[in-house]
Amino acid sequence: MLRAKDENMKPAPVKKPKIRIAVIEPDPLRLVGFRSLFDSEPEFELVAVPLDKVAAEPDLDLVMLGSHGSQNLFDVMAGLKAARPDFRLLVCGSGADDETILKALTAGAKGYVDEAASPEEFVMAIRIVNQGSVWAPRRVLSLFIERVTTSPGRIFPAGRVTFTDREKEVLEMLVVGRSNKEIGSALGIEERTVKAHVAKLMRKVGVQNRIALSVHAITHSMVTK
Repeated sequence: MLRAKDENMKPAPVKKPKIRIAVIEPDPLRLVGFRSLFDSEPEFELVAVPLDKVAAEPDLDLVMLGSHGSQNLFDVMAGLKAARPDFRLLVCGSGADDETILKALTAGAKGYVDEAASPEEFVMAIRIVNQGSVWAPRRVLSLFIERVTTSPGRIFPAGRVTFTDREKEVLEMLVVGRSNKEIGSALGIEERTVKAHVAKLMRKVGVQNRIALSVHAITHSMVTK
C-alpha cells in the first residue's frame, strides 16, 4: 500500500565533492602544516604523492608547489605542465619578489600565495584557483597590467583578434573576475562549455593564462566593461 509523501520530510543534503589537492613539498614540517590546514576543511582532501609520481595521479583538482631546494621552480612547473596541461598549479613561496611571482603566473601558475599567509588566505586561494580564477597579490596584477599596457606588442601577437558574440560575453565576465561556474550560471551554459570558450579565447590571443587574456581584452578594447 502506497503512503502519501510526508510534507515535513526534507531532502537529504547534497554532499559537495571534495577538492583533491596534491602538495609537492619536500620539507616535512611544512607538509605537516598543510595537512593540519586540510584537516580543518572538510571539502579539502590532501593527496600525498612525490613529484615524480604526481603526473600519473588521477582526479587531481589542484597541485600546490612548495619550495624545492636546489630544484628550479620553473623547471618543475614546465615538467608538470608538459605532462599534465590540465593541472591547476598554486605556487607557495616565501618572500618572493614581484618579478618572480609575475614570472610564475606567465609560466602557467594559476596563483601564488606566501607561506606566511593566514590559514584563511590559503583556503581562499585554493577555492579561487579551483574555480578556474587566478589568485595573486593585487600589486602584481597591477604591475602586469601596467607593463602590458605600455608595450603590448611584446607579449601579444600583432593584429586584432576577432571573437564571436558568445566569446565576448564570456570574456566580459572573465575580465571582472567571474569564475567559470559563475559565467556558466549567468549565461545558462555548462561549466565545461565555459572552459572550452576560455581555452579557445586563449588560443586565439596566444596566451597561456586568464590574466594575460583579461589584459589583452582591456588593452585592445575588446570588452565594454
